[in-house]
Amino acid sequence: MPVHEITDPDDDRIADYRALTDVELRTRWEPPHGLFIAEGELVLRRALRAGYPARSYLVDAKRVDQLADLDTGDTPVYAATPEVLQRATGFHVHRGVLASFHRKPLPSAAEVLADARRVVILEDVNNHTNLGAVFRGAAALGIDAVLLSPSCADPLYRRSVRVSMGEVFAVPYAKLERWPAGLDQVREAGFTVLAMTPAPDAVPIQRLTPAQRERAALLLGAEGPGLTAAAQSASDVRVVIPMRRGVDSLNVAAAAAVAFWELGRDDPPVPSTSACMTMRPSE
Repeated sequence: MPVHEITDPDDDRIADYRALTDVELRTRWEPPHGLFIAEGELVLRRALRAGYPARSYLVDAKRVDQLADLDTGDTPVYAATPEVLQRATGFHVHRGVLASFHRKPLPSAAEVLADARRVVILEDVNNHTNLGAVFRGAAALGIDAVLLSPSCADPLYRRSVRVSMGEVFAVPYAKLERWPAGLDQVREAGFTVLAMTPAPDAVPIQRLTPAQRERAALLLGAEGPGLTAAAQSASDVRVVIPMRRGVDSLNVAAAAAVAFWELGRDDPPVPSTSACMTMRPSE
């Protein structure tokens, strides 16, 4: 595996990795150029397994051996000191491994709905940490696809990918370009749209009928404001996770995980394929 040494953080060969902490810049740069950045060896390997073509690798010079088993082909591998990596990217790359990938064309909403039994729909979820956590919960708890309103954050932004531990590559997702009118398409595909809300008159999620659970499309809003009135009006049933001790609601990712488990609690058990993984607070 040929390795190219980088000593200048402004080297044009690693332009893909510049200013990774600048969300506005990365949002303007990555999607229009059909790229995204993966951080960490585990996430990198999951992207490769999911069929995303690598454009380049950038690693801490002391960690080059971590990629020794990869068939990198013509994809360049760049190595640099931690100091050069930090100056180029704008942060301390504590995992020591980055990669730039080409995006794949997004499927249509109709395509992901056709192969799904249970989906989650997100409205205005712009926090990348929450978005990544929802994808990780969806992968773990039996959600077959994710649908995004036009204003949702990019699931392939580096932080979303990292928080999801690469599960954004495992769960198909698509955009509902017309909002909230696109919810009609979900309903026409045979799903019951369940709007999550803390409203006192909402149906406790554990009280849903078998018919409402059968093909559920769980609709969640952004942290704080929750679902818009228009989205709730376009749903079939408003549902709530009953709270105790005066707590009115949960973080959207936590609420999603609870609801995912509840909707799938009667599913046949599925053997675990990997050990439970935890993330340090710094990750």
